[in-house]
Amino acid sequence: MAKEKTGEGPPGARAISARDAEPVGDGAFTASGLYGTEFEPPYSGALSFMRRRYTRDFDRADVVVFGVPCDLTTSSRPGSRFGPRGIRVASADLVWGEHWPWGFDPFDRLAVVDGGDVTFSPGYVASMLEATQTFAGEILARGASTLSLGGEHLISLPILRAHAAHHGPVALVHFDAHSDTWSDEPELGHGNMFYHALGEGLIDVARSVQIGIRTHNNESHGFEVLDADWVEEVGSVETARKIREVVGQGHAYLSFDIDCLDPAFAPGTGTPVVGGLSTQLARRILRGLEGIDFVGMDLVEVAPPYDVSGITALAGATLSLDYLCLLARDRPAVGGD
Repeated sequence: MAKEKTGEGPPGARAISARDAEPVGDGAFTASGLYGTEFEPPYSGALSFMRRRYTRDFDRADVVVFGVPCDLTTSSRPGSRFGPRGIRVASADLVWGEHWPWGFDPFDRLAVVDGGDVTFSPGYVASMLEATQTFAGEILARGASTLSLGGEHLISLPILRAHAAHHGPVALVHFDAHSDTWSDEPELGHGNMFYHALGEGLIDVARSVQIGIRTHNNESHGFEVLDADWVEEVGSVETARKIREVVGQGHAYLSFDIDCLDPAFAPGTGTPVVGGLSTQLARRILRGLEGIDFVGMDLVEVAPPYDVSGITALAGATLSLDYLCLLARDRPAVGGD
């Protein structure tokens, strides 16, 4: 039999039984009290992204969120394996209905579920690559799109493999401090996965663009590169216009490495580089990408051990939610979850 909560509440309030509670998303409960509907606070409850339903039933989902807790090839500071959990925790603070400044709740328009994390053999890159590609492929086969939480940036490669198998080559919209296209590293890693993606034909490079780059790589490999200084100089409107121009028509994939942001805004990452974008500038650029046919996104390289007051994870959760709003903007407010 369910036990009643015994803590004291406001004067005149009754105790709330577990049987009175109605689930919202995953493990967040509401109940009627003296002062109206009472919500489980963001620091309690079960863990899922934006408190969406936690399930492996993807048949009715528009978007499936999943984590890839991997930092096997990190070249500097490890810790991004804790990124998916950190982003989920931070996202609970954003569950307040309308998301500013969009003016609507994306979950009124999109059915979004949290599929949990990819399971793979710890310590084995090949296992992570295979398991992640299979997991993403299952989501796409059910008619949903992907929102992936990392984890190191290498996770983009198996997800792109799944998308290319399903859609064909996609345009890549890549926010980062680093190009991640080094060609002189023999082993797969988080600094060369897009070079390998190009070689495998996963990316339509003529429609692909990198934003926020501020480290040297003498080869662009055909990407349009909008470096951090250029973005800062021209602003969000011109940057978004240029991205839309390059991508044009056709499917696109968004990959956002949190180190695209300046360490003042995102210190919790493995390879921070000064001189990056502010969180606000990045959000404004994302809001300007209407009309691009995005089929998936990853938010990677959040490393909670180096975070300050959780601001990096919060930035990652906010940008991920902005992406969902971008998908939902032109949809009617029906059929969400």
